[in-house]
Amino acid sequence: MFRRMHGPFTIGIEAMNKSLKTQTHRIADALHAVRHVFVRDLEIVATLGIHDHEKLAPQRIIVNIDLSVSDAGAGHDDSIANVVSYEDVVAKVQAIADAGHVNLVETMAEKIAQRCLEDRRVQVARVRIEKPEIVANAASVGIEIERIQPLG
Repeated sequence: MFRRMHGPFTIGIEAMNKSLKTQTHRIADALHAVRHVFVRDLEIVATLGIHDHEKLAPQRIIVNIDLSVSDAGAGHDDSIANVVSYEDVVAKVQAIADAGHVNLVETMAEKIAQRCLEDRRVQVARVRIEKPEIVANAASVGIEIERIQPLG
């Protein structure tokens, strides 16, 4: 078996490849030509929740998005049209929030992931939504999902 030095450890290539195949989300992975596009701590106002007061009054939510994007390499010609734009991702999130009330945080996360995966270059979308003002003795509550580009 071939061996590859990795810092002070020696790792078998077969074991390394098996480990890589079990991961779904990769952050900036040159070996697999994956670019990481992210949005951190996007604060938006939305009507989100099942309680009457949440349906009537908008609340602050925090959205984090991590996208694993196929990286075509250096041939992107320095043109925004050839990359997944974080500005477009933010606009998609805002459009979903602006479309009206959503009962469940899970539903909003699914909508965001689905919109991100409409771009076939996006291989994996991880979406985290936090509601920071819901539980008095917690910094925030929320959910995180990960969705993979369907084959085909």
